[in-house]
Amino acid sequence: MTIAVASGKGGTGKTTVATSLAAFLARRGRRTQYVDCDVEEPNGHIFLKPDIADSRPVTVPVPRVDTDKCDGCGRCGRFCRFNAIVAVNRTVITFEQLCHSCGGCVRICPQGAIRESPLEIGRIESGTADGLQFIQGRLNIGSVRTPSLIRTLRQSLDAASVAILDAPPGTSCPVVACVRGVDYVLLVTEPTPFGLHDLKLAAAMVQQLRRPLAVIVNRSGLGDQRTHAWCREHGVEILAEIPDDRRIAEAYSRGRMLIDAVPEYEALFAQIAERLFA
Repeated sequence: MTIAVASGKGGTGKTTVATSLAAFLARRGRRTQYVDCDVEEPNGHIFLKPDIADSRPVTVPVPRVDTDKCDGCGRCGRFCRFNAIVAVNRTVITFEQLCHSCGGCVRICPQGAIRESPLEIGRIESGTADGLQFIQGRLNIGSVRTPSLIRTLRQSLDAASVAILDAPPGTSCPVVACVRGVDYVLLVTEPTPFGLHDLKLAAAMVQQLRRPLAVIVNRSGLGDQRTHAWCREHGVEILAEIPDDRRIAEAYSRGRMLIDAVPEYEALFAQIAERLFA
């Protein structure tokens, strides 16, 4: 089973929920993976403190032009919808960060002047944390190939395990790459106007992808009841509510996992697990 923990905005407590849920399941004997898909700024390791045993580069193919063979016809540039390769005054220029690695320019070149070469975009690191399998992606500084790294990261999923995917914040392409095809999506929100606004966007994205979803309200008791009313109106289940508890914020600031810092919240994650696997 693959469960994505996502949110419409950053700072709602997504990683707090994902790390504690993954650790809780592993400690209860379920074979579990925690996969940090927030590859631009992974931070699950701060709380889970894994022993990293393996680190490997991730590459994508990008075009290289043999200027001796190229006659500057421009067919490659006219073919590329992402403008990653253009012909200017019969000279071909490539833009690696715009390339989507489709290979079309290689196939369409009548002179056979274009070949693909690997471009490193990041790394995948894996290890263990107290019986939990830990995997994270780390995008290279300056790279914009976030969805490509997330798709490669997801190839590490073990079909025999429960995989908890800690998604990037927001509703853009990286989140779609993480959420697409999962079995269930947990959307973490907070009962504030900003939280509700972004919850609506995230729920619409998940529904477009035709994935089942439920909501976890973090910092419950803060703000008002409009988030609850919206969930009732749209038939979205609120799976659990985490109180607005100063102890949680203190634990987070110290890099401690919620269920370790405040053990009474184990009961809440037991409730979430029971409802997920009922």
